[in-house]
Amino acid sequence: MPNPRKKIILNEILFWKQNKLLPDHYCDFLMTLYTEGNELELEEELSHKKAVKAKEKRNKNIFLITSSIIIILLVVALFMSTEFVGLFVLFVGIIALALMISAFTFAKKHGLIAPVLQIAAALLIFALSVKISLEYFSNNTVVLFSLLISNCVVWLITGLKLRLLYFTLSGSLGLIILIGYQFLY
Repeated sequence: MPNPRKKIILNEILFWKQNKLLPDHYCDFLMTLYTEGNELELEEELSHKKAVKAKEKRNKNIFLITSSIIIILLVVALFMSTEFVGLFVLFVGIIALALMISAFTFAKKHGLIAPVLQIAAALLIFALSVKISLEYFSNNTVVLFSLLISNCVVWLITGLKLRLLYFTLSGSLGLIILIGYQFLY
């Protein structure tokens, strides 16, 4: 079939038929109309899974599953016991690395999932640095402020380099708040 528009239309008709959006005899009529009676020859090239609606539905499911996994992992990581700090650091570091890698791979394909993964990775690294500071340097606020400032600087640099407004704003606002807090107390 030389016309790609016809392929899209035929895939959509197959999707409608598969999901009972139209009665079967309507879909059969439309298939015969668009294939000009050569429906059997084109059967290999067409699939209801190639329809635009089917792809949108899969993308939505991927986003929901990914975001729910991220939320569960964030909750588990933040409330993990202090007895297993080494395990906590390893666990959160691996998850943050996996989130950053998947954010860069999803950035071109799924524009909505990438920012969620980037923010989740940044928050995990932030939680990790606070946990390390409170666990190993509990009486030293200089280490805590240094780690918080370094997180904000990394966010600011990342936001400026990758032109991500949410990282630029969070990094600059974090720095302003931390510097203001340091001068007040």
